[in-house]
Amino acid sequence: MARPIWTGSITFGLVSVPVGLYSATHEHEVSFHQFEKGTADRIRLRRVNERTGKDVEYDDIVKGTDVGGGELVMLDQEELDSVAPGRSRSLEIHQFVELDRIDPVYYQKTYYLAPGSDETMKTYALLRDAMSDANRAAIGTLVMRGKEYLAAIRPDGDLLVLQTMYFADEVRDPKAELDRVPGASKAKPAELSMAAQLIDSMSGEWKPSEYRDTYTDRINELIEAKKAGREVTVAEEAPEPTNVTDLLEVLRRSVEAAKSRQSGGAAASKKAPAKKTATAPKKTATAAKKTATAAKKTATAAKKTATAAKKTATAAKKAPAKKAAAKKSTSAKKTTAAAKKTGAAAKKRAS
Repeated sequence: MARPIWTGSITFGLVSVPVGLYSATHEHEVSFHQFEKGTADRIRLRRVNERTGKDVEYDDIVKGTDVGGGELVMLDQEELDSVAPGRSRSLEIHQFVELDRIDPVYYQKTYYLAPGSDETMKTYALLRDAMSDANRAAIGTLVMRGKEYLAAIRPDGDLLVLQTMYFADEVRDPKAELDRVPGASKAKPAELSMAAQLIDSMSGEWKPSEYRDTYTDRINELIEAKKAGREVTVAEEAPEPTNVTDLLEVLRRSVEAAKSRQSGGAAASKKAPAKKTATAPKKTATAAKKTATAAKKTATAAKKTATAAKKTATAAKKAPAKKAAAKKSTSAKKTTAAAKKTGAAAKKRAS
């Protein structure tokens, strides 16, 4: 477990809350040593008396300042500690302010505040919850490592977070420091509208894990490449500044590119469902096609049945007529034969 870099108490009114201060962040820069060029000889920094040229031990070093006219005032650590009696272990709250009213430019470094003991957990939690409900930050001061800090304490989930701050006279006035400070925008309505579209198309949730220190990554890759004897790839050139006359066109292309990236990501994330959706209409179309074919065959069969029925009806109609004609012909033949017989008999009697 980490050790607190400062221990003391948050005090406001008659309330005192023991706490420990822990670093909330750490740097991940590559650690370099210094060497003399062309050799493997380390360069060492030494504390040297500039008059005698001899090394000086750390405990024998005091602080001093030039007050003008060649006069120096020397102060040791005990004298510096004496001007802040009792304050080095006390974080005194002066005021509670709306959290949103603090300009982030005043923030320096972030620390976690932990309860000083199990017995103080309830008081700690009470202060945290009350500040969270009121959306307030506590503004106070503390002395740490020989320096007084302005600090803001704010609730953050289960913890209280302390952020050291710059004092007002440490924040520079941009109008006094910068050569050019733009006034009100003179952009055309179309340019403002296109800029708003670009901002909207690139908006999303804040996800810190999506961002990396790519420069440190490239340094590590460079070290590994040189270690393995590989060729070093030169980084890309920085982009040229946007020409004001092409601003609208550049904004338009930027909006299109942002929308294209968003639609591409959405398509990739929904690729499997889209495939299933596309297959379903295909199957439906195939089934419809089969149904239509079956219906066509049924219609053809019905047509053939109707044709057969028609032929049968025609045949049935012709058959009685043929029988009747045959019957008439037979009767005529019989009548003719009878007549012949009668004629023959009459002829015999006449004889």
